[in-house]
Amino acid sequence: MMLVTTPLAPPGLDEFLGLSTTSSFALPIAALTASVVYIIGAISMWVRGRRWSVARTVSFVLGCAVIAATTGSGLEDYSQVMLSVFMFEQLTLMMLVPPLLVLGSPGRLLLRSLPHRGAGKVVLVSFLSVLRSRPARWAMHPVLSVAVFLLLFYGLYLGELVDPILALPAGHVSLEVGFLVAGIVFTLPILSDDPLPIRMSYPARALDLAAEVALHAFFGVFLMVSPTLVTDAFASPPPSLGIDPLVDQGVAGGLAWSYGEGPTVLILLYILHRWFRDDTDKAAAADARADRHGDVDLDAYNEYLARLRSRGGSDSRPAGGPG
Repeated sequence: MMLVTTPLAPPGLDEFLGLSTTSSFALPIAALTASVVYIIGAISMWVRGRRWSVARTVSFVLGCAVIAATTGSGLEDYSQVMLSVFMFEQLTLMMLVPPLLVLGSPGRLLLRSLPHRGAGKVVLVSFLSVLRSRPARWAMHPVLSVAVFLLLFYGLYLGELVDPILALPAGHVSLEVGFLVAGIVFTLPILSDDPLPIRMSYPARALDLAAEVALHAFFGVFLMVSPTLVTDAFASPPPSLGIDPLVDQGVAGGLAWSYGEGPTVLILLYILHRWFRDDTDKAAAADARADRHGDVDLDAYNEYLARLRSRGGSDSRPAGGPG
């Protein structure tokens, strides 16, 4: 775990918004690089007269900006000594950033912007090969993604894994990367329009999100009511902060319950809207097809009823002639 070498002032908005004095800036630099590459790809589409959504571009760049702001600001310094700030970072990287990145459809932009010859063709073939591979299918399976979420909350804190990981030289950054990757893998099958190896139905997406809401709520309440600390990594904050670690843990639980639920609820509403629109479009298409070509199933059912009526009419006629 990276050590804070300079005394920290009591936490406040000005301190959180300042530039970090301990960050390696690996994640901010990676986020800045990704946003620049994305913008170059979008500009190449516009220059060639091909359409690419400005909203998608803004969403992806905003996601990269949130990564840089979260891991390159004073939040990074305080996240090493305060569980509440560390939880805020975790929730931001797992819950807020991935939807912004995924809605930017970087995979689709890559497929459309790169030339289909030379080095571009090599990159495209490699990208599609990885995307359609069996490991990618396993990684995006809902069972595995939910299990990873459980591990990063319940396993990390209740399984006493957070202390040995944060004790490593690059433990803090490794956890940040793990939070981000886990959030992206979970969000991809739910929100992405890219050509993924797994395509979840809308009921399955809604069920995954509902399960995530329940997991966050229960975990947050547990932290809020726990009479003891769940980790020793944040048990001894600097005296200059003037905070009680148990009270700070309660704040972390409140964030997990409130801030962690917000993005998930918004995504759930978005999925329900897409589900309704998809069903409406399918019904309209079916009606249009029936108007043009007739409804095969309905016609067959009507013919069946006609045969029944005809058979019933023949059976009810008087039998034979005069006796």
